[in-house]
Amino acid sequence: MRALSLTLLLAASLAAADREDRLAARNVFDFSTVADPHISADGKRIAYVRNFSDIMTDTRHSNLWMINFDGSDNRPLTSGNFNDTAPRWSPTGDRILYISNRSGQSQIYVRWMDTGQTARVTNVEEAPGGPSWSPDGTQIAFSMLVPEKPRQIGDIPPAPPGAKWAEPGKIIDRLVYRFNGVGYLKPGNRHLFVVPADGGAARQISTGNFSHGSAGNPGGDVVWTPDGKSLLFAADRVPDAEYEPRETDIYEFSIADGSVKQLTRRKGPDHAPAISPDGRQIAYAGFDEKYQGYQVTKLYVMNRDGSGVRVLSDALDRDAGNPQWAADGKGVFFTYDDQGNSKLGLYSLDGALRRLTGNLGGTGSAYPGNVAFTVARNGAFAATYTRPNVPSEIAAATVSDPALRPITAVNRGLLAQKKIGEVEEIWFNSSKDGRKIEGWIIKPPDFNPSRKYPLILEIHGGPFSNYGDRFDLEKQVWSARDYVVLYTNPRGSTSYGAEFGNLIHHSYPGDDFYDLNSGVDAVISKGYIDPNNLFVTGGSGGGVLTCWTIGHTTRFRAAAALYPVINWYSFVLTTDIMELVEKVWFPGLPWDHAMEYEKRSLLSVVGNVKTPTMVLTGEEDFRTPMSESEQYYQALKLRKVEAVLVRVPGEPHGIQRLPSHHMEKMLYVLGWFEQHRGS
Repeated sequence: MRALSLTLLLAASLAAADREDRLAARNVFDFSTVADPHISADGKRIAYVRNFSDIMTDTRHSNLWMINFDGSDNRPLTSGNFNDTAPRWSPTGDRILYISNRSGQSQIYVRWMDTGQTARVTNVEEAPGGPSWSPDGTQIAFSMLVPEKPRQIGDIPPAPPGAKWAEPGKIIDRLVYRFNGVGYLKPGNRHLFVVPADGGAARQISTGNFSHGSAGNPGGDVVWTPDGKSLLFAADRVPDAEYEPRETDIYEFSIADGSVKQLTRRKGPDHAPAISPDGRQIAYAGFDEKYQGYQVTKLYVMNRDGSGVRVLSDALDRDAGNPQWAADGKGVFFTYDDQGNSKLGLYSLDGALRRLTGNLGGTGSAYPGNVAFTVARNGAFAATYTRPNVPSEIAAATVSDPALRPITAVNRGLLAQKKIGEVEEIWFNSSKDGRKIEGWIIKPPDFNPSRKYPLILEIHGGPFSNYGDRFDLEKQVWSARDYVVLYTNPRGSTSYGAEFGNLIHHSYPGDDFYDLNSGVDAVISKGYIDPNNLFVTGGSGGGVLTCWTIGHTTRFRAAAALYPVINWYSFVLTTDIMELVEKVWFPGLPWDHAMEYEKRSLLSVVGNVKTPTMVLTGEEDFRTPMSESEQYYQALKLRKVEAVLVRVPGEPHGIQRLPSHHMEKMLYVLGWFEQHRGS
């Protein structure tokens, strides 16, 4: 308790000592991001989502904004502390639909653009998702949970009139019964619905004991066929679907009678269907399931009836996603990550690739999140945009001139007052096998190369993900406190191809340590790092590698392991992604492969740890549950290694649900490192 109190006091003093001309953790309340741009059919206007925080209520919200393609007339369409999302232009551009919780429950709304009048068109009890207009603009399709009565066991009598009994027990009988960020799941399945665009009763289209999307992954927008007679959607409509987490196929559902036709048939995920303007072909993404840790997602095209499947992106060796047809039907736009940069490409139907532009995304993190783009009939397009010094903006371009130009400046007021750290790309050789590894160095503002700075190694999670040349608020805040921050893409990271990604297949954590350690050596060799003040941190998979790193070296003065996995055996039995882990990350169930689970457990190297370590996890984290962190903390305490455990109430994986908790996470890491910083 004393150690935690000291951490809290130091965090408070750090916040008070922040320089006004640099970013500070408290600026999380001033920070905005943009998302989900949608361009009108004529290419003249772009609707988008603007995310913001309210410092007085400690909550996150989103409103809708609209801006002209040339960057003029940027103005709000909605306002207030609500969550307004998913703006979608009607086919004729006279209306916009969106989802909002402004009535207290998420519903679909429609706004008439000529008058600004708005109507609520649904009155449903569960949150709708993936809304889309019918081609004639008269109907709206969406997906939604259809609840079922929970299973009953025993004849439990009701409480007498006026009596106050405790809440009854909850009976759980599904494999996946809770999901990170969502909580404990209601019994039932998601289904497809259609509602008149001017309001009325929603009509269920899909049926059966199958879920069309899930609470954690609703499945994207419902897709209409150009004739308005059918819906396309990716779903797992097989028995025991929850036991095959990556198994989905594309189906066509008749609006008239709900009859269903399966269009793809293979082992593996087929998803993100997009139908050509003439309705004759369908583009989609997927791969053949080989139960590897990492498999490259390919871009496919097939005929409307599911025949004639051909892969467009076979030579790319990068994950293809978000397919969207060109207006002339001669090509498919898509996104992909390449060496830590999210890009937009265009495949012609003969397989020729045109690389249009890069720098997509923008969540305020070096991860590749929030990658979105939208294309008009005339070739004008808009996308989310980020650079190391540009947090999150809407940018616009044309297919003929595809260089993105930012047209919003949602953080102009904040950044005009702050100096931010310069970001430098670095390549270095791994001591394991000489393999080239990419990383980035953030230098403190007013950097002086003759000084000796402390270094923070920050490790990404996933583990199959990537960092890149994207703005990262947390790392900039640490840099503002005069730390050099190094973040890298060790083996197993995506955006470098299948071979590099699968170097950690059934071997994680492992040799990635050598990549990370070599990165530290490479930065030290530049001459401006104090080798006696090295620190290491990371979240999720980065928390795993933080613990693995201090189990293999004592060079770091302190470590902060954020929401890590510690014991793979217990992890499979408590996480919300258990089937993915045991089928893909491991060769099978833990009791059948106990030695495999044991040798990759962080408890297998905890006996080597001497580094003072903070473990920090949200109490509602169902991805890497609190019990994992508790095991590591207690193992360290039993060995009398200096350690603290920080439990963050109400937070799921990532600890960003509440802005104040996000701020505290940054300050806890800084505070812990400051306590252990040498002179």
